[in-house]
Amino acid sequence: MPLIWLIEDNAAFREATQLALKVQTNTIYESKAFDSCEKAIIALEKGDKPDVILLDVGLPGIDGIEGIKHFKKLAPDASILILTVFEDDEKIFRAVCAGAAGYLLKSQSLDNITIAIEQAIAGGSPMNPRIAARVLSMFSKMAPARKDYGLTAREQAVLEFMVEGLPKKQIADKLEISLHTVDYFVRGIYKKLHVNCQTAAVSLAVRDGLIPPRT
Repeated sequence: MPLIWLIEDNAAFREATQLALKVQTNTIYESKAFDSCEKAIIALEKGDKPDVILLDVGLPGIDGIEGIKHFKKLAPDASILILTVFEDDEKIFRAVCAGAAGYLLKSQSLDNITIAIEQAIAGGSPMNPRIAARVLSMFSKMAPARKDYGLTAREQAVLEFMVEGLPKKQIADKLEISLHTVDYFVRGIYKKLHVNCQTAAVSLAVRDGLIPPRT
């Protein structure tokens, strides 16, 4: 029987969520509730091992995000789902980086929250759709900037065909240019990438993301 922990200092919400776990899911869950991270940590140290931890952020004492570090250490197999009213980028980012498997809002229906629990038990990472979009946006902004080697549009096209492994004659046919012109563009590519052979050019292009991913 899956064991669900709810760490929530609001007594009314805590009781409503526990009731929902009993009557609104297709699976029978055993649940325990705590009003602080400290009490949950003590229970973990005694040997209790939950399958899913529903964790509020704004808790007295050790807050939810700080609590994730303790729970990941003491119960590494548990899925930790943040369940909070907070949806600012800073808290979302900290929670995900600390190891939260999902981020839910208390404004969601209890039906959706219990569905998220089922998804977590199955190995998923449930998130409120609005939060998921913001997480993707935050991490896309963290991606390393694509290096600019100053390739022209034609040089870029030639380089893409080189990465595909096409010989110069086929590149010329594809771009409808002469073999001599392809040689000219290849020399320009080598000069700008600071390499002296096709293998090195292809390797650098893949490493630095100069070639758009295939769809």
